[in-house]
Amino acid sequence: MLAGKEWGEGYGRSGSCTRVLCDNSFQDKELARMSSCKSPFTMGVEEEYQIVDAETRELSSSATALLAQAKNKLGKRAQPELHLSQIEAATAICWTLHDVRRGLARQRREMSKAAERYGTQIAASGTHPFSHWKGQSITPKERYLGIVADYQQIAREPIYGCHVHIGVEGRELALQIMNRVRPWLAPLLALAANSPFWLGEYTGYASFRTLMWSRWPTAGPPQIFSSLDEYHNLIRSLVAVGSIGDATNIYWDVRLSERYSTLEFRVTDICLTIDEAVMIAGLVRALVRTCYEQALRDEPVQEIRTELLRASHWRAARYGLSKTLIDACEQRELPAREMIERLLAFLRPALEEEKDWDEIAALTRETLYQGNGASRQLAVYQRREDIQDVVDYIMAETAKGI
Repeated sequence: MLAGKEWGEGYGRSGSCTRVLCDNSFQDKELARMSSCKSPFTMGVEEEYQIVDAETRELSSSATALLAQAKNKLGKRAQPELHLSQIEAATAICWTLHDVRRGLARQRREMSKAAERYGTQIAASGTHPFSHWKGQSITPKERYLGIVADYQQIAREPIYGCHVHIGVEGRELALQIMNRVRPWLAPLLALAANSPFWLGEYTGYASFRTLMWSRWPTAGPPQIFSSLDEYHNLIRSLVAVGSIGDATNIYWDVRLSERYSTLEFRVTDICLTIDEAVMIAGLVRALVRTCYEQALRDEPVQEIRTELLRASHWRAARYGLSKTLIDACEQRELPAREMIERLLAFLRPALEEEKDWDEIAALTRETLYQGNGASRQLAVYQRREDIQDVVDYIMAETAKGI
């Protein structure tokens, strides 16, 4: 994780922006340390896979057997999830994009091998194209049964995401970075949108998973916090009124991890391919580094209302890369390609510092050219209007590069 000191001593208000107050000696030490490190911003990627019957292409509630097999190779990095038709795997701590690619290939490969032993395959899509939620079983663990008891219908419908952790040492610092990344989450969602079908129908959304997830009471973009005390006070209030059990039940699109010294980005669908997952991990790390350096320079936080950010996320989920996205900073619409190029320009200095510019720019522009997972799924369906073709395509793309 990022080795550093606790951030700042206080906060103040200036006009419509939040400013972080810190002494210059701390800034100088942090900047010096940054220049001497190969990359202090570590990465970790968690993927939630569908388990699909290889013959029927339906979801298969076989996670218990598959998990036991996968753990022989992946150990604790293979984990159960809410439904028995899904399984999660996480990379080790990664310092480079090469580490990320190698980790993703390994976990997809080992999960695929384990699945094949039971007549199943894994598939990377934010929703299954046609399996009905009524046919899915809940993992029989106290935690998951409690979630279903509390949240009822919205917990019965399986969806699949990708979570990217970036190492940040110091929760006050992580909070200030979180304040600054908020306007840039929607373009990431548009690039990774990968769930256009639900119950055998084309939903009209590039990321229908986002709409389903938005029903959870603590989902969506976080507010701006002026201090860690304000953050803790909100958590205490949510616990006191019985809305959450503890801070791990905060499901914002980006949040402070309670288990690790990381910022956890939860905004995207699981990516269809390893290339796309590497792209998202690289963009997220560059975003954290960029906003980290803004915080070091004591640049003000732009106070964008959460309502505008929710509208921006809805637009990204609805259209993906096919129409316009919302530039929340400038409060205007932009063609999706132009907004993504603006994101790349914003992140280019950080990407170059990490030696990631060539790879991430190429992967991002390839996604703009060939379409995100959602548009490619839709194109497959439109050839014969056979929804099983879509599942076959998802499984094939999931296995690329393993």
